Amino acid sequence: MIRIRLVKALVLFIIIFLFVPFSSQAKELPKFLFERALQESKDGDFIQAEKDWNLYLNENPNDAAALSNRGNILLALGDPKGAIKDQTKAIEISPEDLDPYLNRGIAEEALNLWEDASNDYKYVLNKNPKDVSALYNLGNVMGSMDNWIEAKRLFSQAASSNNAMASASEALSIYQLEDLELAEKKLRILIRKYPLFADPRAALSALLWRKGLTGEAESNWAAAAGLDIRYREQNWLLNIRRWPPKPTNDLIAFLALEDR
Repeated sequence: MIRIRLVKALVLFIIIFLFVPFSSQAKELPKFLFERALQESKDGDFIQAEKDWNLYLNENPNDAAALSNRGNILLALGDPKGAIKDQTKAIEISPEDLDPYLNRGIAEEALNLWEDASNDYKYVLNKNPKDVSALYNLGNVMGSMDNWIEAKRLFSQAASSNNAMASASEALSIYQLEDLELAEKKLRILIRKYPLFADPRAALSALLWRKGLTGEAESNWAAAAGLDIRYREQNWLLNIRRWPPKPTNDLIAFLALEDR
């Protein structure tokens, strides 16, 4: 089975490459080139990795694992269309493997192709209903399509596997749906469980400010800002981390007052 998954750790363009070679093909010559490209991909040397995947694929054009790996590299280098092309060819060669569908969905998200990405994630979930990456990614797509009820359901399913980011996104979708008491409860649980996780602290800062509890909001924000200053950036929150609009707007409004 091909094991090539582009995992969204925080969001769309912050990616972790987890590759294991497709054993039956990786044993073919030139094995060293496959392994070198694989290591370069893991090390974040994307420009050199692309060159070596190209060299390998010139001799092994039907290696689905190499195609999907190169597709991930192309996405990291800012070429989502090229990534989609490689993932699609990998699917044509090895349609039973699910990872290229996930990888293609992420590239489709980069182009705001929400329906296409949704279809790919749903295909994965039809084959494996408990796939956490597909659940979480589809939740983000539903949020982008302004369907926060469905996004909440999907994040909740992904969170059942103790996925901290999915749990935070579930709480944020509840916040977006205006159930502030439940959102606050879930955020506080997350903070107790993961005290160095900036996301729930930043979200709780916004929520407490919304409720008029400015002092506690400031305390939580001091901790969040010390952990990750990117939460000051509205574009990052909406388009990279993929927060819903209401908690994003509340946090930005709170910070505007803090900065006076």
